[in-house]
Amino acid sequence: MPDEESIQTSKYYMQHRVQTRRLHRQVKKSRRRLNKLRALWKFLMLILLLMLCYFLLKMPEWRLHVNAFDNLNSPVLEIVNNKIVPSQKILSALRRNQVSTRPIYLVKTDNLKESIKQLEPVQDVYIRRFGFPARLKIIVIERTPIITISPDIEVEPIAFFSADGKLIGRDYMPLSEEYKTVRVITYGVGDDYRNWDKTKVLNLKKLALMIEDASGEPVEYIDYRTPSDVYVKIPTVNIRLGSFNSGVYDKIYRLRTLVPQVKMLNKKIKYLDLRWDSNFIKLDE
Repeated sequence: MPDEESIQTSKYYMQHRVQTRRLHRQVKKSRRRLNKLRALWKFLMLILLLMLCYFLLKMPEWRLHVNAFDNLNSPVLEIVNNKIVPSQKILSALRRNQVSTRPIYLVKTDNLKESIKQLEPVQDVYIRRFGFPARLKIIVIERTPIITISPDIEVEPIAFFSADGKLIGRDYMPLSEEYKTVRVITYGVGDDYRNWDKTKVLNLKKLALMIEDASGEPVEYIDYRTPSDVYVKIPTVNIRLGSFNSGVYDKIYRLRTLVPQVKMLNKKIKYLDLRWDSNFIKLDE
């Protein structure tokens, strides 16, 4: 009897092991099948994502419209920070280049920058690119005017000098009133302003600032029509300086006491003469 029980037990364990192995094989087979399905699913998802990316990259919203530079009302072009150069001139500079057909993120802007920088008042240019829709933002950095040039007191300025000494012609005149410049009256005879360098320009600006500081009044203009006999006009009086040289700056400090004295006079004054060591007040005859 014990032998039969032993045999039955042995059979039971053998059957159990067979069933367990069969079950393990089924589980492994199911796992392999599941892994294959997962791999196939991942492959299909990858293909789908690649197709989606390709579709997105090919969308026209990534590319500038062929008429981007046709007019200032173009929704894909924005020009900002230009106060001296008219937007139309900037647009004309852009038109020297063909509108790129490449996606906006691949568009090179170096040629566009160089075209705009050929405009004299432009010191630098930054171009920002945007997508959906593709568009450009032109940020203009202009030179700072410090001196304007007029041929006569009654004539509006015809040109200006920037802080870096560059002469800008009448194409960009008149300037906005927000620019506080020193007006210089000159015929260009004897000392042609077209030959002035940065040092000369800065010295004229320095002259005006020192007179304003010493007199407490704004400089209306510097009369440089005769370079050897320079006048500076402030609201209270006309100041005669003589030659414009380094010694001029030493004379300006006298204005701290002279201008209050001039204001106290009840006579019409032609000019305040600072050419000599002694001060003279020239009365109007």
